[in-house]
Amino acid sequence: MSLPGGSGLDFSGPCLVMAIINCNDDSFYAPSRAMDERAVENALRAEEAGAAIIDFGGESTRPGSAYIGEEEELRRVIPVVKTFRKQSRLPVSVDTRKAAVARAALDAGADIINDISALEDDPLMLPLCAERGAAVVLMHKKGQPPDMQASPWYVDVVGEVAGYLERAARRALEGGVRGDRIILDPGIGFGKRKDDNLALINRLAEIRVNDYPILMALSRKTFIGEITGKDAEGRLAGTLAANAAAIMRGADIIRVHDAGEHADLVKALYAIGVSL
Repeated sequence: MSLPGGSGLDFSGPCLVMAIINCNDDSFYAPSRAMDERAVENALRAEEAGAAIIDFGGESTRPGSAYIGEEEELRRVIPVVKTFRKQSRLPVSVDTRKAAVARAALDAGADIINDISALEDDPLMLPLCAERGAAVVLMHKKGQPPDMQASPWYVDVVGEVAGYLERAARRALEGGVRGDRIILDPGIGFGKRKDDNLALINRLAEIRVNDYPILMALSRKTFIGEITGKDAEGRLAGTLAANAAAIMRGADIIRVHDAGEHADLVKALYAIGVSL
């Protein structure tokens, strides 16, 4: 996959590690929160540890989180992207659902817009990404962050998520986004019960649409705590196990808090030869 800044992502080999850099004070995993210079330092450390993509985000979208204003999100994210870009050519993703933030991020050197609303929340997002040639992550969610975990319900979670992602990809294509710059994310934990999340991981192959790369973002999430009985700080082992399962079922990118440990996981899986 070629990217607007001239770099690219190679999906022909091992699964790629996307490092989460939370430029906010509200993300559910407190150690991941970092503002200003510390966020840049964390991103550089993640690159050194083996991350292939850095994902900066200024707005927490954890269950129960509140929407933040455009100006605050710009203040949190854009200086960090600018500073990181001066020091690294690694592909940069920005986790936002606001077109103004996406535009400023692309101007600052970002390559990928990671939108939890699949370009739907802001009517200006799709034409912007098409115009700028940005790569996009299209994610499935049910409801909005403040209430999405209230009472999620599916008849067939895998079929419903796959259908939504297919429609989202078609909408992006029809809006002018390049087909070779679309990534799909089933939205683990975004309006999903534990069993829904497990089904999506287990039946990941059924979610693949037109061979678009699939991103899995399950790092330290609540369903892992429900399985292990651990809080977010104690979920690394469970996260590694869940990501190993996702990789063996075909995940192309894993979005994680712990880049070094997951880079080692990917190396070991591919050396052993058990991944798909």
